[in-house]
Amino acid sequence: MTRAVLSLGSNLGDRLGFLRSVVDGLGTHLVAVSSVYETAPWGVEDQPDFLNAVCVVDDPERDEWAWLRTGQAFERAAGRVREQRWGPRTLDVDIVTVEGVRSADPELLLPHPGTPDRASVLVPWHEIEPDAELPGHGPVAALLAARPESDRAGVRRTPLTLR
Repeated sequence: MTRAVLSLGSNLGDRLGFLRSVVDGLGTHLVAVSSVYETAPWGVEDQPDFLNAVCVVDDPERDEWAWLRTGQAFERAAGRVREQRWGPRTLDVDIVTVEGVRSADPELLLPHPGTPDRASVLVPWHEIEPDAELPGHGPVAALLAARPESDRAGVRRTPLTLR
């Protein structure tokens, strides 16, 4: 239960700086990080575009709840305020999946329920783990291929880097 996939997003303030704060903060626990992508907002559309990335992490000392607390700590450090569901945010760290864990707890649904429908997660995840599988849903490559072309095209790779 040590390996996890994290989805990062930011659409307020120093978007790249907030994503980098997570990558830097993960230190030696970072296994892989995707390129940085820019995407239109999802859910509430009247807000700035997001920068997104996906990280694969591994730490024998953290279970799924520790990964959740870690993500929340990064969000607090970035000044995240939760005022509106799917609204603008300085930083969003979602726990996409934790190896070997399924959870129906409302505070930590695993795998993250929105993942199969979000090209903004599937594209960067597929970049760094082309053979990855989303538990209960199948290969990430197949989930990505099932998304409409407009969804995939809306995930634009940038020249920005997180390392």
